[in-house]
Amino acid sequence: MKKVAGYIKRKSMLYKTGVEYGDYTMNHVLGCSHGCKYPCYAFALKKRFGQIPTYEQWLQPYLVSNTLDLLDCEIPRLRDKIESVELCFTTDPFMYEYDDIAEMSKAAIRRLNAAGIRCSVLTKGILPIDLAEYAPENEYGITLITLDEAYREKMEPYAAPCADRLAALRALHNRGCNTWVSIEPYPTPNMIEQDLHEILEAVSFTDKIIFGMLHYNKVVSAYPDHKRFYNECAEEVIQFCEQRGIAYHIKKGTITEEAAHD
Repeated sequence: MKKVAGYIKRKSMLYKTGVEYGDYTMNHVLGCSHGCKYPCYAFALKKRFGQIPTYEQWLQPYLVSNTLDLLDCEIPRLRDKIESVELCFTTDPFMYEYDDIAEMSKAAIRRLNAAGIRCSVLTKGILPIDLAEYAPENEYGITLITLDEAYREKMEPYAAPCADRLAALRALHNRGCNTWVSIEPYPTPNMIEQDLHEILEAVSFTDKIIFGMLHYNKVVSAYPDHKRFYNECAEEVIQFCEQRGIAYHIKKGTITEEAAHD
């Protein structure tokens, strides 16, 4: 198992997110060892504001040591305003092979659940099976943009293998947990030739699928008819989910009217 680079303290933890399918969120780690190269929006944001100057430093996560103390102070004040808390938007709550981060994440979820607050988790790591013992309203998700390990290693070099993520998610599903998958950012065929239907079939046991395009990458715009490609992919996701009774959400900007009317 890996160890965090160190510990930091923050003045606040819970905040309202502007993400379209989110409510409140918390980010109790600075940095992320997964090193995603889509590029990573979270790293770009932290670099822009001078918090993390280099990619190499981003890969060395720092754990917020006063996370639980902050939650104890903020939960009573915000409880009536919060519908759910997302873990996390600028880091990963179950960073691959970091037990100390996972333990803090589980402790935070327990604190929130004890106050009657539902949690939604998204990871490129391994979801612990003991999450099945937490509040039944919680939702547990993984990011999965491919089933190709070579491509995963290229784009998410230090994240968990795809098959391991899926196995952990299925194990929670089999224990009766609400599970979901984020197929975002989905690559265009000039990045990798793959069958979206194969990915959908692999995650068809889940309760919800979120699909979104790849942003901030010049390779996408270089692909002819990339707008039409994402329209067709989104339609495939919608039809797949509707036929199987799976909830779905298509991220804003993925479907474009101009491509649909060409």
